[in-house]
Amino acid sequence: MSKEVTPQQCASAVLMIRPAAFDYNPETAVTNKLQHPGAAQTGQAQALSEFDQCVQALRGEGVTVCAVDDTPDPPKPDAIFPNNWVSFHEDGTLVLYPMQVESRRRERRPEVIDTVVQQLGLQVSRVIDLTHHEASGQFLEGTGSLVLDRCNRVAYACLSPRTHPAVVEDWAQQMGYEYVTFDASDRNGVPYYHTNVMMCIGARMAVLGTCAMSSDDRARVIEKLEVTGHDVIEIQYDEIEQFAGNMLELASWDEALGDSRLLVMSEAARRGIRPEVYARLSASTDYTLSVPLPTIERLGGGSVRCMIAEVFLPMPVRAP
Repeated sequence: MSKEVTPQQCASAVLMIRPAAFDYNPETAVTNKLQHPGAAQTGQAQALSEFDQCVQALRGEGVTVCAVDDTPDPPKPDAIFPNNWVSFHEDGTLVLYPMQVESRRRERRPEVIDTVVQQLGLQVSRVIDLTHHEASGQFLEGTGSLVLDRCNRVAYACLSPRTHPAVVEDWAQQMGYEYVTFDASDRNGVPYYHTNVMMCIGARMAVLGTCAMSSDDRARVIEKLEVTGHDVIEIQYDEIEQFAGNMLELASWDEALGDSRLLVMSEAARRGIRPEVYARLSASTDYTLSVPLPTIERLGGGSVRCMIAEVFLPMPVRAP
């Protein structure tokens, strides 16, 4: 009889893509209103510096980082955000996702997956390829579109041009998840392009931009989160605009501290959240880490959570 796998909410290993041609992408800016154009000639160098600092900071906190170099040709201005095209799951499932913009589809490189397998010892037992939905104009951009409660197998999705309900349903059926869809828009009434800019789920807490939701959706989503044991921490528009929703809780371990959980956010998010929100976040995890990502956030319209594709590996056996 095989041993049942204990669900993990927080990954201890991650995939990150070191950019080769980072830039403002006018194609994605049509639906991502958090992007702002800037000096292209310095964007790549600054983004590379921010990326390397982030990788170093995560490794310093005990997170295993598989950093893969992007290829400069063809240019992939958003390659730094791999969680949109691939996800790795603890049962060995790998999912490939349909991307809205043509330039982003170039990011799906088999050699990236090969490197994760080789460096981290990942064993892929099955591949779910949803990219055929691109032909019908239906998209689902990974754990940008989906915010996952992995322990309770519930997927949350804010519907948008990049998050189609039919693909959410297809994903959930193949993955054995319940799904909860809702609408959420910025202060100008534009749907949030990805769920993970206004929602984050950790082991004990859930961050939610309730200001962006209708009263019916708000009540329904909060009820589901509370039933599954989460402390719901509400954030406001000004906090979302500083990427306070784009956080991620990871797992780490060392001999002195043992198992611990680390909530990662950008410096902009850390500065932007209200003190009472930060206090509740700090109480829900073991440590917090903030990293400076001003160029990546301004030009790319995404923050630290977008930069990280979690890799779930079998839990290591600890010495007694």
